[in-house]
Amino acid sequence: MGGSPAIPAVVALPEIKSYQDFKGKAVAVDALTTGYAFVSYDLLKPNELTSSDYKIEPAGGTLARWQGMQEGKYAAAILNPPFSLIARSRGFNILDYARRVYCHYEETVATTRRSWAAANAKTLVAYIRAYVTAVEWLRDTSNRMEAIAILRKYFPQLSEQVAEATYSEFIGPLGIAAKAQLDIAGVRKGLELRS
Repeated sequence: MGGSPAIPAVVALPEIKSYQDFKGKAVAVDALTTGYAFVSYDLLKPNELTSSDYKIEPAGGTLARWQGMQEGKYAAAILNPPFSLIARSRGFNILDYARRVYCHYEETVATTRRSWAAANAKTLVAYIRAYVTAVEWLRDTSNRMEAIAILRKYFPQLSEQVAEATYSEFIGPLGIAAKAQLDIAGVRKGLELRS
């Protein structure tokens, strides 16, 4: 299955207005040889920056990257909602979205081995049905207020405005795919970045 609701965005400090402003500064990634590092390298290439113009620093997960940006350790990082939206609400700049640049970008997928699927068919079908039902419930805008309330219950630090923006991004054109459809072109892009 596909349809990750994660929407990776290149988020920069308030004083960073363009990729050219990265020169001599540190850009945070999860780890040097995993997903967001490859996205970062790729997004910086067309902006006439070489790897000697900036530093890529491994910082860990989204929360660690966001905390490092708040402390001024990093000029930019790739963040997902709600962190990208919290950053924007605090004056940080969103320079790009991976899906907008690539058109197709499948951040995460759900997979299993054929042998496990064959041995656990009922469990697998139940999981897929439950997941697709949850995705469709979330995409149904009549559930908007309840979905936002659930989000705020588990992320009480989110303002109502940021929670609403997070919901809007998750169900928007860059967000979660209908019925958890797999975007094969997006998977190919992920493989291309990692090769």
